[in-house]
Amino acid sequence: MSNKLTMIYACQKCGAQSPKWSGRCLSCGAWGTIQEETIDSGKSGSKNTLQISPAKITDLNSIAWETLQRLPSGIAEFDRVLGGGIVPGSLVLIGGEPGIGKSTLMLQIAAQTGNALYVSGEESATQIKSRLARLQISGDVKFSSETNVEKIISAITHENDLAFHDEGDIPECRLQAEKKLPQNKSRFRFVIIDSIQTVYSSEVPAETGSVNQIRACTAKLLQTAKEKNIAIFITGHITKDGLLAGPKTLEHLVDTVIYLEQQKNKDFRILRTAKNRFGNTDEIGLFEMTGAGFKEITNPSSVFLDKQTSAQTGNVVSCIMEGTRPFLVEVQALATKTVFGYPQRKSAGFDLNRLQILIAVLTKRAGINLMAQDVHINIVGGLKITETALDLAVCAAIVSSLLNQIIDSKTIILGEVGLGGETRAVYKLEQRLMEAAKLGFTKALIPAVNAESKLELIKIGNVGELVKYITQK
Repeated sequence: MSNKLTMIYACQKCGAQSPKWSGRCLSCGAWGTIQEETIDSGKSGSKNTLQISPAKITDLNSIAWETLQRLPSGIAEFDRVLGGGIVPGSLVLIGGEPGIGKSTLMLQIAAQTGNALYVSGEESATQIKSRLARLQISGDVKFSSETNVEKIISAITHENDLAFHDEGDIPECRLQAEKKLPQNKSRFRFVIIDSIQTVYSSEVPAETGSVNQIRACTAKLLQTAKEKNIAIFITGHITKDGLLAGPKTLEHLVDTVIYLEQQKNKDFRILRTAKNRFGNTDEIGLFEMTGAGFKEITNPSSVFLDKQTSAQTGNVVSCIMEGTRPFLVEVQALATKTVFGYPQRKSAGFDLNRLQILIAVLTKRAGINLMAQDVHINIVGGLKITETALDLAVCAAIVSSLLNQIIDSKTIILGEVGLGGETRAVYKLEQRLMEAAKLGFTKALIPAVNAESKLELIKIGNVGELVKYITQK
């Protein structure tokens, strides 16, 4: 049966399709992104359907379970985010704003792992070499400026086949051959594509960087990663809207999606996982950008906890959890008499709706009159906190500022506050207290729950007891 060609209109940003052209995409709202495309809508007859061989079905119970072998990147913070290291055969997408340091991080990892291929359509070999010299990075890194994905995959396949030449091309021998591989062989264990927006496929009739091109190139790279058992990292730029440039549909193709973020006016970077098929998505990695590239931050509390020369009202220390690691943060509050008819509530790093609830609880349950007070909350370090473990600390900071009472700088405050004014237990309380004890804290205000710690524990049952504790000091 002959195929039938149909004309459709597709958005080059989100991939949405429609039978008619319009100036604005009805799915993502972008203007001027609708372009005409041709698709094959031919229907297969019943005879063709009978000729299709059935898919192979595997009984998972017949497969022996083996521990997933990971490759260390040489950077502990990076391995933490990936779930313990680089998984061979995985495709990882790294997103971030232009100039945030994606290429620098990838070069450092490539030099650490060895036998790496760095493919860049944005820089030349001389520029990459000068960057390596400036960052004082040395390692076995090969480079290519090719932007055609078919040529890139051919180069990867050619080098790997040369490495396995002595063992033959039998799939069963590949794992044994990898273990016996001499150091002078050039098998790539790690491939970096920087960036995916500059790569194109000659089989797709679309502009470089379009949705169809990026999606097709990513699919080809994914197939290569699985067939050759090579870890491939692709970088993608972030638009002004905070999304990956081009398709959002790219995220479902890859195995892992990580974002490199930067807090405003700060030198440190946060590596955060958005998707991970081989590990958790609640881990973060902290780095400091220096003249020699990225430097790991082994003590996160030193970044988000400023050393105070003298105690001040409204300053309280608490602890948050990012993945499996705790680190301390400083909560600042300022309560001043309002000069307007309606009191202002401002928050930086803390949920404003949550702040409104806590103010209402203090007013109703603790008798603290905040109806004529402007309340401002700030989380030092530029962090954005979403967990409720800081509720009690925020309440304490507000009361401290309003009543002009200083809270001991060696006291940590933890706890969730309910609408009835009661305090509730927080996740991994003892681990947070242990982190505070390591940093020299002596007291802890916690909910009335069973807990063991080296600190002097002061149990607070409700916000009324919190106010009483602060005023009696």
